[in-house]
Amino acid sequence: MPNTPTPIALLMADDDEDDCLLTKDALAESHLINRLHFVHDGAELLDYLHHRGRFADPQAAPRPGLILLDLNMPRKDGREALREIKTDPALRLIPVVVLTTSKAEEDILKTYDLGASAYVTKPVTFEGLVDVMRTLGEFWFEIVSLPPPEEGG
Repeated sequence: MPNTPTPIALLMADDDEDDCLLTKDALAESHLINRLHFVHDGAELLDYLHHRGRFADPQAAPRPGLILLDLNMPRKDGREALREIKTDPALRLIPVVVLTTSKAEEDILKTYDLGASAYVTKPVTFEGLVDVMRTLGEFWFEIVSLPPPEEGG
């Protein structure tokens, strides 16, 4: 295990402002040192990843080392966005963790089939969310070897 985890950009796609704020607070509470960026639907997620529109500046929209993806969002839902990410050679190496309220077996199977790296049901308490963020942080940022940010695009 590396001595010091390297800060990476974390991108959260979720249309629920409260969930975004709680996740931001949970990451801070779990002492993760990553930069957190937010988009509010699948269309914004793909604009961010392709540096289109308001995400044109790569400094303001750095390539994420990990995407936290909600499934149920307006305009383009998480399933559609996941399909596009995992079929794009420039993006498919980015790990995507589905973080959603759905416990439906169909959603779990479908997202893994589309290439999700993990499926996590959102906890109902803030303390539970802190635990999930701490565990995700330890796993994705301290244990797992991620591809370099420049890989694939």
